[in-house]
Amino acid sequence: MTDTVARDTTPVPTPPPRRSYARLAADESREDYSLRYAPHAFRRWSPSTVAGTALGGIAYLADFAIGASIVFTYGFTSGLASILTAAVIIFLTGIPIARACATYGLDMDLITRGAGFGYFGSTLTSLIYASFTFIFFALEGSIMAQAMHQAVGLPVEIGYLVTTLIVIPIVFRGMGALAKVQAWTQPVWIVGMVLPFVVLAFEAPDAWGAFGSFGGTEGAGSGFSWIGFGLGTGVALSLIAQIGEQADYLRFMPAKTEANKRRWNLAVLAAGPGWVVIGAAKQLGGAFLAFVALEAVGKTHALEPIAPQIEALRPWLGSLALPAAALFVIVSQIKINVTNAYSGSLSWSNFFSRVTHRHPGRVWYIFLNLVIALTLMEMNMFAALGKLLGFYSNVGIAWIAAVAADLVINKRAGWSPPYIEFKRAYLYAVNPAGFGAMTIASTVSILAFFGLFGTYAEAFSTFIAAGLALVLCPLIAWATKGRYYLARPNPVWGPERAAGGTGGGTDADAPDVTATHVCAVCETAYELPDIADCPVWSGPICSLCCSLDAECGDVCRKDPEAAGPVLMPVPTVPKAPPGA
Repeated sequence: MTDTVARDTTPVPTPPPRRSYARLAADESREDYSLRYAPHAFRRWSPSTVAGTALGGIAYLADFAIGASIVFTYGFTSGLASILTAAVIIFLTGIPIARACATYGLDMDLITRGAGFGYFGSTLTSLIYASFTFIFFALEGSIMAQAMHQAVGLPVEIGYLVTTLIVIPIVFRGMGALAKVQAWTQPVWIVGMVLPFVVLAFEAPDAWGAFGSFGGTEGAGSGFSWIGFGLGTGVALSLIAQIGEQADYLRFMPAKTEANKRRWNLAVLAAGPGWVVIGAAKQLGGAFLAFVALEAVGKTHALEPIAPQIEALRPWLGSLALPAAALFVIVSQIKINVTNAYSGSLSWSNFFSRVTHRHPGRVWYIFLNLVIALTLMEMNMFAALGKLLGFYSNVGIAWIAAVAADLVINKRAGWSPPYIEFKRAYLYAVNPAGFGAMTIASTVSILAFFGLFGTYAEAFSTFIAAGLALVLCPLIAWATKGRYYLARPNPVWGPERAAGGTGGGTDADAPDVTATHVCAVCETAYELPDIADCPVWSGPICSLCCSLDAECGDVCRKDPEAAGPVLMPVPTVPKAPPGA
């Protein structure tokens, strides 16, 4: 079943007792391989099902509020340019990330580890991603609470709590439950999204023309302003980290084959970067609805998606406009907040597993994420929407741009391994290529955001972040000759076998990625891409047991020649891992 490879006799630490995981952490039907490679045996959904589930998560109405805020502040012309420019940037950076996640069966955190950040370097991006999920959970929860207050008079403070608690049973059950919720609620969402615009097309046909000359509510004017364009783009770019939530679904995409490659490519494009096409349309649509409702409800309520929705539906539905609008808002916010809570649990799991060497299970981190989000809601973060998102986008875009630069430039130039290595056993703690690029880019852009370099630099701080990250990541990788990507060669996934990838490529010499191998620590079988060779255990170790080991002293990374390779499994008869 296995071949033993000669190894050095250098003393290594005595193996600790074998590990057994808590019940929730061991149950992959709920855990969803939260810190691991998603095995082929678990990827039982079709490309269209995965894509539909991923796109169901972008039903959120924060786009309405964001678009309305941009146009109200900077006017229609500058606002339109901002929204479209941000959409192009998000789409282009999202393409390589979506394809990598779907091909290699890895979430955004694991992709980041191997795409220039290193094992501990990506802990910072885990926090960035976690903050994205709870910031937007709070934003979406605030919108839902506003709808419940309008519909039944529920105090918004109580509404915040209800919106938080309602998602827990769904998120607790993992991908299977999320897929069902997104599918069942999609018809209601589509009708609710389209109907207001149909009504206005008949009842206010001249509104679009008037909207095109709208100068905002802050005196910006209807003409184009470079300052307004830069600041507005910064707010819209706060959504760039949404690709991480799309990736949390895309990792369950089945392997691409000759038979399904057209559907696979279309599904990955639509569910990955394609989300922003719908997102940009929703921002413009939300701004339009707010503009139409502005005179009737005032600026403050026009920025809350529920009020414009009611005003748009009133000509046709009359007294039913309020319950219909409330139902649409509540369904939309449940669809996105189950995704926010789910992705937040993944990012917190990744962060704490590396920092504490413990993993009680993904589901426990749901509660941490929700407590932070609830606190933000109670602090009325909705009132500071524009400033908060503008600041966040400087960090988010530096991270995403650095990862995209690695996938598109560094790998093609040969400075980065041609596959994604995510396991602790093979990675340096910090890779200066991605981590250094993101740190420098976000630091400079944040200083610019706070006005240190003048008015124009403040307005275009996010462009500074993106530009620096895109240039510095390849530059640092070239200067270091890519030496900080791999602490030691992977005996299975070396460059000569990269064509096989963890996505099940076609290289005849590549190992069978679906073959399962028993971890020497937890004695559970996992597919080959999740396995590393461990000198402490003198055998294979799964990626999670490797992450949680606090006593090995990183022998394999500190002295690769003395450490191994040791015992590496060769392909065996494929078996399904537990919980598949």
